[in-house]
Amino acid sequence: MVEGESKALWIILATVFAVAAVAPAVHGQQTPCYFVFGDSVFDNGNNNALNTKAKVNYLPYGIDYFQGPTGRFSNGRNIPDVIAELAGFNNPIPPFAGASQAQANIGLNYASGAGGIREETSENMGERISLRQQVNNHFSAIITAAVPLSRLRQCLYTINIGSNDYLNNYFLSPPTLARRLFNPDQYARSLISLYRIYLTQLYVLGARNVALFGIGKIGCTPRIVATLGGGTGCAEEVNQAVIIFNTKLKALVTDFNNKPGAMFTYVDLFSGNAEDFAALGITVGDRSCCTVNPGEELCAANGPVCPDRNKFIFWDNVHTTEVINTVVANAAFNGPIASPFNISQLVN
Repeated sequence: MVEGESKALWIILATVFAVAAVAPAVHGQQTPCYFVFGDSVFDNGNNNALNTKAKVNYLPYGIDYFQGPTGRFSNGRNIPDVIAELAGFNNPIPPFAGASQAQANIGLNYASGAGGIREETSENMGERISLRQQVNNHFSAIITAAVPLSRLRQCLYTINIGSNDYLNNYFLSPPTLARRLFNPDQYARSLISLYRIYLTQLYVLGARNVALFGIGKIGCTPRIVATLGGGTGCAEEVNQAVIIFNTKLKALVTDFNNKPGAMFTYVDLFSGNAEDFAALGITVGDRSCCTVNPGEELCAANGPVCPDRNKFIFWDNVHTTEVINTVVANAAFNGPIASPFNISQLVN
């Protein structure tokens, strides 16, 4: 991967991080509850009991997390962990799997590694929880706990979904049914059409303060560079398809903001320029920090890892390190990568 391309990957500007890093400490919880939906970028343990390849409840995952390996696809905290801290929560939002009934009053994480917008996405990985099922789990949780609608309307909701619909569906080899049926524009339209249905269900269930994370430059991940990029650079075909999806997702945010009481926002993980990551000491963007066996994308169990995780963008061949997750979360909460609202405006 070209160094400049790797540095552009997650749209993080050194100036944004500097501002966020010196932001005053939060005193008190800013929102009554926080609900998390999405894929492996947000998953914190929902896949641990599933029969799936998308499961990371083993070292070296969690090597820098206070509880060790939990099912987070990183060396430490993930993006929702940091957002919860910034919003004043004393504890991380727990996974839906195994959580107490009462926890629905404070927040739950429904995200699932390999989860997608389309039901068939990631069939190659085994069991996973699609966005449709995550919304169903949320409905079940809030009904069982009898969480008041007035409370739910004040909660924060963050959703990161769609990457697997490309990585583990549209761009799989041999070509999937979706690839044979749709050109990139038609495919993005099919994804957004389903996304609209699930977001409408969440809105009916009370969701008003919602941050939708766009898809990042997944064509520049080590996994895709090694395969569709020919080992030399970003797979532009993948990134161009993602741009189409993100454009339609922004329009979806605008549509939902026409609904009564809605404050939806789009978090841009794609657009960024090659600002100097060296200012943050993040200098390695072309390979994983952990040991990944040939042809795999996740860390080898108990394999060696790089000694300084803060220098690496990628933890494994797809997912980012805690330092990148922290920068992204800060930039979404306080900075300019969320539009038309940043997340701090959603919780206030």
